[in-house]
Amino acid sequence: MTYCVALRLNAGLVFLSDARTNAGIDQISTFRKMSLVERPGDRVIVMMSAGNLAITQAVRQVLAENMEHEKGLLAAETMYDVAQRVGDAVRFVYHRDAKALQQFGIDFNCSLIVGGQIGKERCRIFEVYSAGNFIECAEEKPYLQIGESKYGKPILDRVIRPETSLGDAAKCAIVSMDSTLRSNLSVGLPLDMLVYKTDSLEITHFTHIDATNAYFNSIHDMWGDKLKEVFSSLPNPIWTETSAEEARLVSLRVGNAIETRPTHTIQTLAGQQ
Repeated sequence: MTYCVALRLNAGLVFLSDARTNAGIDQISTFRKMSLVERPGDRVIVMMSAGNLAITQAVRQVLAENMEHEKGLLAAETMYDVAQRVGDAVRFVYHRDAKALQQFGIDFNCSLIVGGQIGKERCRIFEVYSAGNFIECAEEKPYLQIGESKYGKPILDRVIRPETSLGDAAKCAIVSMDSTLRSNLSVGLPLDMLVYKTDSLEITHFTHIDATNAYFNSIHDMWGDKLKEVFSSLPNPIWTETSAEEARLVSLRVGNAIETRPTHTIQTLAGQQ
């Protein structure tokens, strides 16, 4: 399993991916899930992958071999064209390998995020599925995730908006990743992060984050401490027992008998503030 997240802001793009790959508790390796295509002054394209490693590496290889071709990524005129060509590569690998994989009980499983900017077109990000079809990141939810996404989603929903700054977005992506690392051992360090500023048309901010990275460690420690502080400051519920007439009776079957017990309700906390 893996976790990759891409954020699309008015100010630019943020990409973050982990590098853990495992085929069991005793077979854990690291492979980079992020790949880059750059032609300074013309285009920056970032791709991140999740799913079966052999399949995603095959897709990358097909794209790399066709890079200079008229149907390659360097010839694409828009990011929509890029997403189409990535989808074509997925379908090519599927038609070549899916039947053989199925004979060994292996599903054709891959998902990719591809994003960037070409020329004067706006920044865009897409998610490409195993069938080669894809969706584009919407204004209403300016981020995409693949892999083990559920643990890192709540912070993104609360913080990320199109107007969010690149600095805050990068910080939010790191917190999202840290939450995932905390809850799922199949996602792990090291990480790759790329921050792209709109219209720069070149890579200026890229970092490889491992266990010795001081900033990541400070975010990890501070976020955990602050969460505990906020949790401790929340008011406890105040329980009051209602009368049998007022309560909704809960039936508990004990053999053939039915025992009724009054419920307990929580007082309105607003009145306690």
